[in-house]
Amino acid sequence: MSKKVADVLWDMLAKAGVKRCYGIVGDALNPIVDALRRNGGIEFIPVRHEEYGGFAAVAEAYFTGNPVAVCGTAGPGVVHLFNALMDARKEGAPVIAIAGDVESSIIDTSALEELNPYKFFEAASLYTARLVNPEQARAVISTAIRTAVLEKGPTVLAIPGDIASADSADQPSDFTIAAPAILRPADTDFDKLVRMIDEAKTVAIFGGDGCRDGRDEVVELARKLKAPVGYAFRGKQWLEHDNPNAVGMTGLIGYGGAYNAIHEAELLLMLGTDFPFSEFLPGPSVKKVQIDKNPKHIGRRTAVDLGLVGDIKSTVSALLPAVREKTNGDFLAKQLAHTESFHKLLQHYVEKGPSIKPIRPEFLAATLSELASDDAMFFADTGTACIWLARHIFGGRNRRLFGSFSWASMADAAPYAFGCALAYPGRQCIALCGDGGFTMMGLGDLLTQVERRTPVVQVILNNEKFDFVHIEQQEAGFIPFGVDFKNPNFAKVAEAMGAKGIRIEDPGDVREGLAEALAYKDGPVVVDAVVDPFALAMPSHSPLHTVKGFTLSFARQVLSGRLDTVIKEMTRNVGIV
Repeated sequence: MSKKVADVLWDMLAKAGVKRCYGIVGDALNPIVDALRRNGGIEFIPVRHEEYGGFAAVAEAYFTGNPVAVCGTAGPGVVHLFNALMDARKEGAPVIAIAGDVESSIIDTSALEELNPYKFFEAASLYTARLVNPEQARAVISTAIRTAVLEKGPTVLAIPGDIASADSADQPSDFTIAAPAILRPADTDFDKLVRMIDEAKTVAIFGGDGCRDGRDEVVELARKLKAPVGYAFRGKQWLEHDNPNAVGMTGLIGYGGAYNAIHEAELLLMLGTDFPFSEFLPGPSVKKVQIDKNPKHIGRRTAVDLGLVGDIKSTVSALLPAVREKTNGDFLAKQLAHTESFHKLLQHYVEKGPSIKPIRPEFLAATLSELASDDAMFFADTGTACIWLARHIFGGRNRRLFGSFSWASMADAAPYAFGCALAYPGRQCIALCGDGGFTMMGLGDLLTQVERRTPVVQVILNNEKFDFVHIEQQEAGFIPFGVDFKNPNFAKVAEAMGAKGIRIEDPGDVREGLAEALAYKDGPVVVDAVVDPFALAMPSHSPLHTVKGFTLSFARQVLSGRLDTVIKEMTRNVGIV
């Protein structure tokens, strides 16, 4: 008896390493999901919202490196996947979307729930295929898998129900996936790089996610060159821990000596980073070399003196024996001293946190970092949660940190943590959630966590506003507007839904409450932490337009009758300015 096209789909996905498929069933998907049931080798994770499942898949795929499947039925179900697929593309996660489609006989008739997958997924998908003939199956499924795995991003297979349930062509379903290629710059460019490094009196390194596999090599290069190492947010988890040359991050959530280091060096090595905030990168006074395996990244954020295509591990491995060791460590010592000085400033509200009410988020995050296990996985919603993750959650060789750092979507920390809790059973998976993000998407699929008794710890920064937007409005000189809302008691809501709920209002209860949450293993936990809504975070370098914006915003707030709000914001942040 011949297999159905849907059977071939799941057979090939299983052979490619897919362990889970997140999604919601629906009429157009019924033949596909029935084949998934028959397959038995891939676990189906039914969720309450397709986007939630998509984010879970992104985190699992990013960290495991294995492809992960998601599915949505025709039309609206497929549309709900889109934001998560954009996140997968930006974060480099091999996610394969199975998109339900209208029956092949009514394609292009404006049928109910019909959309054109090529146009709709154009921005998100690295490869989109529409199966309209069983003869296509092996070719397009294998292409979708290889593209997702080798190019690190999402692909889409749109499959009408009648094609999914049709007999497949008599073709083998076996296939292979090549190992990633080793990329190293051409010898001419490589020799020029060596000369530039040897001739420079001072060198700084700024690294990103591209340093993931070459982390040890980059740290050794920094040691040899006496180079301070700054990093983009996506590089923090690889380059911060156990690195004596680490000088922090730059940007508006930056900290430490990174900004000064990359602006004061004679030569800057940009390694595996596509840092998008050009105003925080140095101008022509600093020579710049950028190395990246993606040639599109080179030179698009700032002009570079030398651009090289290569993966960081193999390129830096070749570089280590080729460059001369530098002996003068004064430049490095200066940047490390600046970093230490800023670190002491960051500790102001951590050290005073036990006696300050409302709870300072710095104190909350630092305590969480201290109590969490050495192999904990932390996830942050886009917003002020990212600030506290960047500044007060410390990584380690076995710790992992993740967020929508390149796409900046809200409401992703909880689903990220859920996906990794399934992929890494036994590890602490901790979501640092904004209250806006958690109510946007986290609440509905808290029920999914409860049903599966998944031990995810969700720490909600309850300040009753879109806090980061509030700060952005002030940076732009506006009076904050449209950012405030009312919250329920999240702990009581969680308990009503079958999860464990912990409410923390007093700073004296922070340590005990977090310890209780981390120790709970019988299902999800929601920690409702009532934090100071006026807490600010000053970057290590503030652009002039940011300072002017805050000044103008404060003046406008005073003139509009909000003097009390301005006074509260100033007095509650006196220790960081």
